[in-house]
Amino acid sequence: MAKKTSGRGQRDLFVKVKTARGRKMSSTKWLQRQLNDPYVARARAEGYRGRAAFKIMDLDDQFRFLVPGARVVDLGCAPGGWLQVAVPRINALGEKAGKARGRIIGLDLQEVDPIPGAEIHVLDFMADGADAQVKDWLGGPADVVMSDMAAASSGHKQTDHLRIVALCEAAAELAFDVLDVGGTFVAKVLAGGAEGQLQTLLKQRFDKVSNVKPPSSRSDSSEKFVVARGYRGRLAPGGGDDPQDERDADTA
Repeated sequence: MAKKTSGRGQRDLFVKVKTARGRKMSSTKWLQRQLNDPYVARARAEGYRGRAAFKIMDLDDQFRFLVPGARVVDLGCAPGGWLQVAVPRINALGEKAGKARGRIIGLDLQEVDPIPGAEIHVLDFMADGADAQVKDWLGGPADVVMSDMAAASSGHKQTDHLRIVALCEAAAELAFDVLDVGGTFVAKVLAGGAEGQLQTLLKQRFDKVSNVKPPSSRSDSSEKFVVARGYRGRLAPGGGDDPQDERDADTA
């Protein structure tokens, strides 16, 4: 174990992991990175289910979409770190006196351990009728749809990039169905050149589209997050506003 001194005058420990017999070098590097990642240590100390919790913190601190009273959908919510962050910020437990109480729905293909204040369901968000089911659980349209999903790694960088962009596009399609006008879509993508179509799609539907790499994202990772704000509503065939939006506005 080697020691290094930080610029703050404190001695930090750097853990060096030897490659054990039968263990791949890639596994050794991952383990060493985990042991020396300050966000991994901080997540453990603060009771979060993973370092990803700090990514949604960073994004919300910058864009302020997790506000009291918000109705939120978290796609691919396992292990639940984003839910843990969102619950107090939207006041899902009603602990902030005088503030509106929000609601958050977590969706995943696998069972996720319960989180107080969050409603978690096993559901394939790409299944037929998923949008109607989500709105039924929420009691109306969502204010925020967010996703930290990543497709299973194939080991081939370009293939993985295409897979996660496709997953993000599918998440965006659900968002178009369940978001209220003015809503926000947040999703992880991998930089790699194939996300142009997604960017074009989002710019057609939202007032502002930002691409951000939060401080808590590893510097050697190609991940970034798209934050699309000000949902305009579904587009009608041909690119115009959805007539249903106009009818809803007329009857509001």
